[in-house]
Amino acid sequence: MPALHPAHATRHRRKSEKKVLRSRHKSIGQPPGSLIHIGEQKVEKTEITAIGYDEKQAVTLSVGNVEECLALKERFKVLWIDVAGLHETGVIEKIGELFGIDPLTLEDILHTGQRPKVEDFERYLYLTLQMLDFNQEHGEVGHEQLSVVVGPGWIITFQERPGDMFDPVRQRIDSPNAKLRKHEADFLAYTLVDAVVDHYFSTLEEIENRIDLLDADLVATFSQESFNALNALKRELIMFRKAVWPLREIIGSISRDDFAVVGDLVEHYFRDVYDHVILVIDTVEVFREIVTSMHETWLAGVNNRMNEIMKFLTMIATIFMPLSFIAGVYGMNFRNMPELNLWWGYYAVLGLMLLIVFGFLKYYRSRKWY
Repeated sequence: MPALHPAHATRHRRKSEKKVLRSRHKSIGQPPGSLIHIGEQKVEKTEITAIGYDEKQAVTLSVGNVEECLALKERFKVLWIDVAGLHETGVIEKIGELFGIDPLTLEDILHTGQRPKVEDFERYLYLTLQMLDFNQEHGEVGHEQLSVVVGPGWIITFQERPGDMFDPVRQRIDSPNAKLRKHEADFLAYTLVDAVVDHYFSTLEEIENRIDLLDADLVATFSQESFNALNALKRELIMFRKAVWPLREIIGSISRDDFAVVGDLVEHYFRDVYDHVILVIDTVEVFREIVTSMHETWLAGVNNRMNEIMKFLTMIATIFMPLSFIAGVYGMNFRNMPELNLWWGYYAVLGLMLLIVFGFLKYYRSRKWY
């Protein structure tokens, strides 16, 4: 593998600057339930898409007015409202009023970077988790908060920007014979969560490819760029674990506890998602151990190279020490130095120096120092 270019090193520095905590200074001192968007604005305008379906029909509409969602809820067996963009707090507040969503839930939706969790409000179920996707252009894992509110016959998803991994779910809804169209909104919630968890495996595959490339680079060279890339990868895995680890408790509670809006059949499907989450967590832990081992290998390799350099310099210094001594002795300006008057004295001293050099080299060779 070729050495990483400076642009790659810059990219890894950018990745290493990802913040673990979002700044919440805007919410300091505000009363509970204050609707303040915390996070990066990723779209210019909030986009609302409504998908209504039953066994006979499925309709996808772009909603311009929030009030239209209530009329759509009466027309279909299941209504899925997808909100992309969280910076327009007025839109989020209006949706909350129409569907009876608690202000504290809306506050959590607007505060991106939430720890994944599930909350049961009897009339609806609130679930938040992290969508992870590998960015091929920047070579990093992207994080986006997904909030899901599930009610009787309706489900609302809140995303930070358009574009997700739910296109296969939408295609299944459009299919007339799809099993999804025969179930209630809780089954759609399971399907969306399952799509997010399944996409974790695709992201882990990309991370594994990066690990293989870095491993090959470590074998070839112990460059600083490799070390920066290794540190960035280690940080990515920590963030990955932070996003996935709480899902173990969340999915487990949905599959075990009795939530009002989740049926027994869907609880069975959530147990399958729970198994997938456990596999993802185990894979992340294995990758972290591999990266830690690679990190230790890099440090050991750098230390070995430093030891080789120090050994070489010590050999050179040891050879020149007696030569410097001889040169220093005969460089003194005393008048009574008989060797200075011998015509063969110069050649004798040079010969002695060469004898010393070859003697040291032969000794080093016998010790297998080079």
